[in-house]
Amino acid sequence: MTMLTELSSPTRAAASGLADRYAAVRHATEALCVGLAPEDTVVQSMPDVSPTKWHLAHTSWFFETFVLQSFKADYRPFHEGYAFLFNSYYVHAGERHCRAQRGYISRPTLAEVYAYRAHVDEAMLDLLARGPDQDAASFESVVRLGLNHEQQHQELIVTDIKHVFSVNPLRPALRPGADAGQQRRSASELAWVTFDERIDWIGWDGAGFAYDNEGPRHQQVIQSFRLGSRLVTNGEYRAFMADGGYERPGLWLSDGWIAVQTNHWQEPFYWERRDGEWWSYTLAGMRPIADAEPVCHLNYFEADAFARWAGARLPTEAEWEIAARTVPLQGNFVESGRLHPVAAETGAPLAQLFGDVWEWTRSQYSPYPGYAPAAGALGEYNGKFMCNQFVLRGGSCATPASHMRPTYRNFFPPEASWQFSGLRLARDV
Repeated sequence: MTMLTELSSPTRAAASGLADRYAAVRHATEALCVGLAPEDTVVQSMPDVSPTKWHLAHTSWFFETFVLQSFKADYRPFHEGYAFLFNSYYVHAGERHCRAQRGYISRPTLAEVYAYRAHVDEAMLDLLARGPDQDAASFESVVRLGLNHEQQHQELIVTDIKHVFSVNPLRPALRPGADAGQQRRSASELAWVTFDERIDWIGWDGAGFAYDNEGPRHQQVIQSFRLGSRLVTNGEYRAFMADGGYERPGLWLSDGWIAVQTNHWQEPFYWERRDGEWWSYTLAGMRPIADAEPVCHLNYFEADAFARWAGARLPTEAEWEIAARTVPLQGNFVESGRLHPVAAETGAPLAQLFGDVWEWTRSQYSPYPGYAPAAGALGEYNGKFMCNQFVLRGGSCATPASHMRPTYRNFFPPEASWQFSGLRLARDV
């Protein structure tokens, strides 16, 4: 057994850094909830949305289940029933409450959930200070996974509460004035950046943290392609709508056209007509559509149909990753406080590759060559979802900046719209 008091100075520094990181991530989660009333945190407005209170508890359950109960011999769970209530989809971790009924859980109260978080934090910080009771390398790996897992739920807190507020007829604002002045911005002209054909390495290179689905690193043949210099805007998407985009079956994949007819899609998610003008719900409240801003909350079918209408296509995830290596990892992330995408003003050859909106790719979410999920419950994290979903890249205005990297593979089913998702055009050369 390796205790912290026996570690070398560099290892002590690493342990201290991990404790600081833990405290910062846990604080950031709770900071996102500032302004929410207890009543706001219990609502589940659709099956894909989880109540804020559930996110706060589930992220604590993750550390309790996979860190404290595995690496701290004297740890005692806060409440024996919470494992059932706050497990999400980990079959190996035991039975779980029905996902679509998370909004039924009025108890524990929000105050009790915060007490649960405090209990887990106290135990985690003690464990980080003195070291695990066994297997220090695995301990650090699981803690880092838990921190990145919590950052995913930070993003979900934003996207889910936006949906919760949007179905309230009062259309409340979580961050009034957060987008002040942004509507007056103008977008840069769309240009095309050419990339030559190549055989290139795709996937995580082993430096820093990554999820298992980002590897193994492998070579891939890439044909020559062109990538749009910025994201597609609201104004460009309005032109698609005005040209009958939702009435022309030739623009849509078969399943997409069925979905258009079944769901009566006529505009992007959160858009609505008011006195003949298009408005949308944002976390700053309802406001008119700004043509220069990136179009947001598109599902895969809408993104694909627009690209076809524009005489282009969606990029593959490999094309996107190659392009992303050429630019700094910076953009409009959750730390900006806007919680809304903004127009691209920069004259850089490639703008908005990171932040603003997740970018749909045409790549199905599948395993890379040689991929194998880990054994046990944590092996369920990504691998079992590699079916009937598409990859998105780049992060959004709800994503923590430190959570993003060029190899990050997000994934959703093609009909999903409640995430901050948009598109960038690509073309063959």
